[in-house]
Amino acid sequence: MSEIKQILKELTEADGLGGLTDALDVAESYLSQYASVRRSGLSLIGEIKGDSDFTVLLDAHIDQIGMVVTSVKDGFVRVAAAGGIDRRMLAGMKVTIHASKTIRGVFCSVPPHLGKTDEVAKINEMYIDTGLSQRAEEIISVGDRVTFEQSFSELIGDRVTAKSLDNRAGCAALIRCAELISKKKPPCNVVFLLSDLEELGGRGAAVESYSIYPGEAVAVDVSFGTALDVPASESGTLGKGAMLGISPVLSKNVTDRLKAAAESSKAPFQLEVMGGRTSTNADKITYTRGGVPTGLLSIPLRNMHTPVEVADIKDIESVAVILAEYVNNCKRSQREKSR
Repeated sequence: MSEIKQILKELTEADGLGGLTDALDVAESYLSQYASVRRSGLSLIGEIKGDSDFTVLLDAHIDQIGMVVTSVKDGFVRVAAAGGIDRRMLAGMKVTIHASKTIRGVFCSVPPHLGKTDEVAKINEMYIDTGLSQRAEEIISVGDRVTFEQSFSELIGDRVTAKSLDNRAGCAALIRCAELISKKKPPCNVVFLLSDLEELGGRGAAVESYSIYPGEAVAVDVSFGTALDVPASESGTLGKGAMLGISPVLSKNVTDRLKAAAESSKAPFQLEVMGGRTSTNADKITYTRGGVPTGLLSIPLRNMHTPVEVADIKDIESVAVILAEYVNNCKRSQREKSR
């Protein structure tokens, strides 16, 4: 558990947004200990060769939500959102502007004495104060990336809070899975895809799964964690294990074998039922080329798309254990059966 926390700390405190590669560097340093790795665009691909040419793809997106500079004036910066940002918490939030040099700033907050506290401005109407005054235009350019500045913190027990747990938690699960699988040669090839651009439509997973064209795949992402005012029917309980996706767009065969892997490994899990698309990379992977049978495992997450997301390390370990058991039970003939 402590190693997962360290991996997660390093992954969440690094940035990966539209050309920023710090998170990729961290992920590569860990994944390369267990798999042969290469980069494709802003995605990281690792592979562990097995006893057959049947390939299982395990995907988790490594990109994060953030912003892009749209204008600079008198030390104040305006931005556009890159991904779905919860703008309710922006006022007073610290950010990092990845300009010609690293600049830190804060979202301006109108004092409650002067504004209407029940109104939330649109992101493109808000300003970031850099403190640079007239020099800002010399350092910051339109198109520069902006990310939240937030450190990883441990809460009580195995709970942690950080930015970008969506989906660095999934990336940590895949790295831990690679460690478990590497202890002996698996019965099939395993490809680990830490994909880019999920927050902007799943482009990374769509492109890379087309090139890899696996026999089957499992996407790993986060999902809603149960909290006050969050419907229990649409969320998973933190600390109760992986959320196993059930949906018409997912392969029933893959889903059933993920469930069997959870039961045989005694890893805790809970069901997540969806009536249609999953809003994860699984949706993109399923219709790659002639179709790829795909399953989904998710990690319960509170405060999604904020810099203070909360997850439980036990759930990340649960995903890793289930995936390792699933891979170790795969068979070459499953491409036809999975469909």
